[in-house]
Amino acid sequence: MRIRTTVLAGLAALALTSAPLAAPAAAASGAPATGTGRPGDIVTSAPTAFHTQPGVPTAAKAWHITYRSTTATGRPDVVSGTVLVPDDGEQGPRPLLTWGIGAVGLADDCAVSGRFPRGTSSEAQLIDLALRRGWAVAVTDYEGLGTPDDHTYTVGRSEGHAVLDAARAAQRLPETGLSPDAPVGIMGYSQGGQAAGWAAELHASYAPELRLKGTVAGGVPADLPTTLEYNDGGPGAGLALMALTGQDAAFPALRLDSYLNDRGRGYVDFIKRNCVPLSTIGGLFRHRSEVTVRDPLASPAWQLALRGSFLGTRSPDHPVYLYQGTVDELIPYRVGAALRDRWCARGVPVEWRDYPLDHVTTAVTGIPTALEWMAGRLADEPTRGDCAA
Repeated sequence: MRIRTTVLAGLAALALTSAPLAAPAAAASGAPATGTGRPGDIVTSAPTAFHTQPGVPTAAKAWHITYRSTTATGRPDVVSGTVLVPDDGEQGPRPLLTWGIGAVGLADDCAVSGRFPRGTSSEAQLIDLALRRGWAVAVTDYEGLGTPDDHTYTVGRSEGHAVLDAARAAQRLPETGLSPDAPVGIMGYSQGGQAAGWAAELHASYAPELRLKGTVAGGVPADLPTTLEYNDGGPGAGLALMALTGQDAAFPALRLDSYLNDRGRGYVDFIKRNCVPLSTIGGLFRHRSEVTVRDPLASPAWQLALRGSFLGTRSPDHPVYLYQGTVDELIPYRVGAALRDRWCARGVPVEWRDYPLDHVTTAVTGIPTALEWMAGRLADEPTRGDCAA
């Protein structure tokens, strides 16, 4: 009971509040999903604000943007996000981080770009640590959050595209003064760790012009089938159903609805209209069998789709820092360790750190060391990783 209570409290602390919020003006108007343009091109932009707490100002300039990207199936789409630049009076090139946010929910109101101005994103406090170092930060909302269509939660390729294109968009936004020649880093934890890992693997083929120096990824759901089974019957059961809903949004031929019973369909409708934590820790069910008439994970089509988000089959072309909680109740420790082993076997310079902590506590505890590692990469300090250790 103590572990479950800790998990629920931690998720609530890291997640966004579930009260509906108005979408940013640029997103509310909708952005065309078709048309000419390159991935990373700006579609709309407008000044916004970045607060780490309600009413607490920060020394950062902020822009809400929509920008062109690419779905998991290769179609052009438009994604929303936020570009942040320290308001520190410094001139000239500065490093840029492109940041994968952790799970926030499936409803458009959950998009973090709409939370930053109100100071209701707990992850903003972690992002502010990067801004205080003088780094610019681009934060994607991912496909289908704050823009038309449904959010493709846990679909790795879509997330990786959105993260890389957010960096491109930040560099192409004239007001930021960012240089395309400046060093770039990728960071993310949990869903953001999956997004960061995919961006790292896709960089060489999708966005090779970005001067990528390093990737930090923590609490990575690198193996979705194993992660979903791990969460069956546990406190992450709602997140697991949210993941299936995200996969179904990307690949409608999976027909998730045909696997659900009435209770399951009602719950999917509920989570599509709400944000974490309300949509995931309401305690409405614990086992997948309670909301299905047949198990989607037993279907070859579903197995193929989920394996499509598997990390570790490609080699990032730059150093990587991975960190994981040894008692993580949402992402199995063995999933993170196996990703390390796969990348090490492919010759990637990986540095690994584990903490004797749960999922959320690891995210908060691990960020200072992760940022220090990133600072070394952005400064072109050499690293050989610790794969041989």
